[in-house]
Amino acid sequence: MADTVFALIDCNSFYASCERVFRPDLIRVPIVVLSNNDGCVIARSADAKPFVKMGEPYHQIRGTLQRNGVLAFSSNYALYGDISERVMTVIESLVPALEVYSIDEAFADMTGIADRDQLGRRIRAQVLKLAGIPTCVGIAPTKTLAKLANHAAK
Repeated sequence: MADTVFALIDCNSFYASCERVFRPDLIRVPIVVLSNNDGCVIARSADAKPFVKMGEPYHQIRGTLQRNGVLAFSSNYALYGDISERVMTVIESLVPALEVYSIDEAFADMTGIADRDQLGRRIRAQVLKLAGIPTCVGIAPTKTLAKLANHAAK
């Protein structure tokens, strides 16, 4: 019997990445996504992270964002749910079994797969190509270690 192996596939800056799917003009623009009623920052693109912390109240940082060219978006949970379904469908088509962990994370069973690194790269490429979302993949013998490997991959 083969040793158990898991991959954790995690979407990068998911809500911000979703906003960019239908707005290619935002690819090089730092963006944040705000909570319900535009209360606080709940997602940041990588290029926005130097200017704003997670959870900061929008009314306190509005000027800082404007001075640094960071665009703010109201959350659109229907869009994020739809794109999450697309992402999970792509991943599911590539792996033997998938456990959706959250809107932007899933564990894939890679037990018995010979070239796991190649499959991890293929998952990343297919999700980006078919759903427009960048991901990281961490591969390890337990789910906890796969989560750590994913963090290291980022």
